[in-house]
Amino acid sequence: MASIDLTVSQETVLRALTDLNRETSEPVKGERIADRVDRDPGTVRNHMQSLKALQLVRGIPGPKGGYQPTTDAFEVLDCQRLDGAVETPLRRNGETVEDLVVTDITLANVHDPEGSRATVSVEGSLDRFEGGDRVAVGPTPGAGVSVRGTITATDRSGRELVLEIESVGTEAVDVARPAAP
Repeated sequence: MASIDLTVSQETVLRALTDLNRETSEPVKGERIADRVDRDPGTVRNHMQSLKALQLVRGIPGPKGGYQPTTDAFEVLDCQRLDGAVETPLRRNGETVEDLVVTDITLANVHDPEGSRATVSVEGSLDRFEGGDRVAVGPTPGAGVSVRGTITATDRSGRELVLEIESVGTEAVDVARPAAP
């Protein structure tokens, strides 16, 4: 497939559609997408027309219809469907989060990872995450790295969690364990 350059607004709407579609595997109404991206439904409809022309979205008619992303949409967003993805466990306040895929963990300061910050990029909705939540990520496939910390910020459009790191290691971490003094 040829490279497609999307505007920031088109990418935001398409990511919202893919997230919502993953949650239900059913067509998504334009109003739900508009609520997710905090835009007017008419604006979302306009974006959907251009995304349909790019063959990234299919319109499904009827009362149970809506929009569905095409396979090309996932390729353009450079993400994978949850099916068959290698998973890195993510826990929030001690509970495993099943419907997210961790795509990247970036440490802000590798010389002093403890007491530093980490950015965790995900595919999926971050609506249930809030500042102050305790999060544990890992172990990662291959390297077995685990990160534990507290959310200091969420970027829902970029789908990133910013953590104040409590610990980094090469073993599974328990998010319910209290932080060291």
